[in-house]
This record gives sequence, structure tokens and C-alpha cells, in this order.
Amino acid sequence: MTEIPKIISVDDHVVEPPTLWTDRIPEKYHDRCPRIERDKAKFKFEGGVFSYEKGVEDGDWCDWWLYDDLVYPFPKLSAAVGFDDLRLEPVTFDDISPGAWIQKDRLLAMEQNHVDASICFPNVLPRFCGQTFLEREDKELALLCVKAYNDWMIDEWCGGDGVGKLIPLTIVPLWDAELAAEEIHRCADKGSYAVAFSENPYHLGLPSVHNPNRFWDPFFQACQDTETIINMHIGSSSKMPSTSPDAPFAVSSTITFSNAMGSMCDFILSGVFERFETLTVAYSEGQVGWMPYVIERMDKIWEERTNEDEGAFGLTLENPPSSYIPGRIFGCIFDDEVGLKNRDIIGMDQIMFETDYPHADSTFPESKEVATRIVEKAGLNEEETYKLIRGNAIAAYGLERFGITE
Repeated sequence: MTEIPKIISVDDHVVEPPTLWTDRIPEKYHDRCPRIERDKAKFKFEGGVFSYEKGVEDGDWCDWWLYDDLVYPFPKLSAAVGFDDLRLEPVTFDDISPGAWIQKDRLLAMEQNHVDASICFPNVLPRFCGQTFLEREDKELALLCVKAYNDWMIDEWCGGDGVGKLIPLTIVPLWDAELAAEEIHRCADKGSYAVAFSENPYHLGLPSVHNPNRFWDPFFQACQDTETIINMHIGSSSKMPSTSPDAPFAVSSTITFSNAMGSMCDFILSGVFERFETLTVAYSEGQVGWMPYVIERMDKIWEERTNEDEGAFGLTLENPPSSYIPGRIFGCIFDDEVGLKNRDIIGMDQIMFETDYPHADSTFPESKEVATRIVEKAGLNEEETYKLIRGNAIAAYGLERFGITE
């Protein structure tokens, strides 16, 4: 096999810089909007519960995010690259790799890691799809915060030297689908065509995608109209799978894919892809090894039950569930040989690669070696390798709009 092509990573993260919001929000909000305060901290993880204390004399220095009623510490695991010891403990911006939050250093890290382009999710303060702003009471300020983040993402993080290297991924005001649609259009006008969304908004206290009033349709319509891909990261429902309160974190870490699995079933069986015929979604860090059986199961239920009482199964799809996957639903992997071995069932055009920089699961600085190993073990040919490493990302994200054509 020849050398794998330069990677387009569809799931990385950026640590929000300390002055992101104070630089962009009116001064009258500066004592309430997101900002950093350095203080001592002590972290605890007992009985499966994470907790922390601020202002503890014998604690470690920590940069704390303050935002209205929120007081949240900066955990090492949010910027794990460069640390040998990944214990649960606080950090400051002085401690972490500059590539986690400074553009020029990120571009250097990408070059070191055989990465040509990168799509970055929010990280510490907003969380994976902006849940933090949904949870605050003052929605006027929250909307300002969402827009400030998006302006920073498009104009600064992905601007200048980052153009064509760092691909914008924005957020929306989750509490209002009409406002979300407006923000999709505003960001598309500024050059962003990817948005972070929740894998299951129900767990955030919002209507599900099955909502009979079709609460999310204005948002979906805006995404379809602007050719904006919806990105759902594992954990964007603020709920991670587990088996029991006393199960170790290793259990939850093993079955994280079940969030993506449930979300894919929701989106297909709710009829979202039937109503919006060109809408596309990507499941970040969800892997794909689980997809063949779920596809088979959905199709069998559709075939056997679609003519029965709608109240029993709620199946109203005109076509088999599997028919809504090609060109519409993309799975993202960083190490999933089983999924790649079943690529013909999933669809080789539907699988993309990610490096997860700077999180603990990141393959940095050996993403090239990891990618080479998994494609060789799965027996991918040169064309399939190209699709996995960059071709499918170009198609899914419309990266020709950023000058990336091959």
C-alpha cells in the first residue's frame, strides 16, 4: 500500500480562549458573561460522581470559567494532549499544549500529525453543542454568547492562516428552533456550513425529533437550504450510557456508541430524512461497528410491521430505513477495524476519519500510523482508503467551498 493521503479530521476540539466572550460582548455584561478566574481547586471522583471545590488552600491552580450562576473548572481531560499522567485534576491555560487553543500552534500540530484539515467542536465552556447557553436563565445574554462564539469560530479560529485548514463548526440557540434557523442562515452567509447539535435533545429538556408538532423542522429546513451538515458528538445529550451507578468509567467508555446508535434510529424512524430529502448528519466519535446489525434490524421491522396499526410501531416511512443512509448519514471513527471490515454493509462512502485532538482518546501524534494500521488490517484498497481519510469528508462537508477538491 502506498502512503495514506493527508487526513481530514472530522472531529477535533478547540479550547475556547479566555477572552473570547469579553472581547465580543457589550461591556455591561462583562461581569456576567463567560470569563476566566484563576483560583485553587480540588477534584474528587467518588461513587461514580465527579465533584470539585473552589478556593481550597491545598488544591491545585485552576482556571475557572465563570458565567452567571455557573462556576466550572478547567479539567485536564479537556486538553489532554502532551500530558503523560491523565488523572482527573484541574489545569490552567499555562499548563496545556498551546495547540489546544492558539491557531498557529494548532496548525503546526496538524502538520506534525499528517492532518490537512480539521473540524473542531466546542470544548470546555459551551460543551459539545452549546448546552451551557441553553441552561442559563437569561436567554438574551445566552444568544449573545452563541453569536460571539460563532463569530470567533468563523472569523478568527478558521480565518487568516486557518482558511482551508480549519473548517468552521458553529452552534445554535437550542431553546428556539426559529432562532436556530436564523443563526444557521447568518453563519452560512459568513461561510460556515457545519453545525453542532444534540444526539438526543430530549435529555436536554427539549422536544425530541419525534415531536408531533415538528418543533425542529425550521432548524432542519435551514440546514437543508444552506447545505449545512448536522454534527452530533457523543455526549452532546449531556447524558452518557452506563449500566449502574457503581460501574467503572471503563463500562461507559466502552458503550458510548449507543448514544449514536439511538440517535440514528430516531432520525431515520421519525421521518426526518423523508421530510428533508437532502439533509445530512454526522455522528462524531460514534464509530460504525454497530451499524450493520442496526440497519438490518430496522429494515426487518419496517418490512414486517409497516402495514400494522401505526399506534403500535409508528412506522410511516415510504421506503426501507436503510435507504436513507447513503449520502445522508456519516459515521466517524478513530479506531474501528470491525466497522471497516463491514464497510460494504454500511457503505464505504459513509465512513470518515477523526483524530480527536486534543482529547485523551486522540491518536495525535500518531494518527498517520493508526490510520495505516486500521486500513491495512481491514484490507481497504487505495480507493477505499482515500474515501475514509479525506474523500468522504470532502463530499459530506462540501469542502470544495473551502478550496479542497481532492
